[in-house]
Order: sequence, then structure tokens, then C-alpha cells
Amino acid sequence: MSKKTKRSTRNSAARPSEPISAATIIQSAQSSPVSTRSSEKGFNPDYSDVIKDLKRIGTLAGTFFVIMIILSFFLK
Repeated sequence: MSKKTKRSTRNSAARPSEPISAATIIQSAQSSPVSTRSSEKGFNPDYSDVIKDLKRIGTLAGTFFVIMIILSFFLK
């Protein structure tokens, strides 16, 4: 079998630096506006179904726990 060799990776520092013009900086600043917190206004979760399921699970668990306690008195 042939021996595996690692490939050398290129770092960005290894490349010669390219001059950046002021127009490039202005265009990049104008093209990416700062986002406001509009995502918080749009996200409105509804957990009513989850709460209903958790209440049902709690009721069933409590019922089974009480049944096990009652059965423990009869089986002794």
C-alpha cells in the first residue's frame, strides 16, 4: 500500500496582501445593513399542545403511582 501524505494548506497570510480601495469598503458597508431585532417580533411560539400533553402525562403518572401504592398494601 502506498503511504499517505498530508497536503499543505495555504494560509491567507501566505498570499500577498491585495490593496483595498476606499470604494470597496464603502460598498461593502452599504450592502450589509445592520439587522434590527425583527426576528423577535416574528417568532411567536404556541406551546398550548405541549402543556396539554405534559398535564396528561403527569396525570397518568400520578394515577399509576397511586395504583402501585394501593396494590402494595394488598400484596403484602
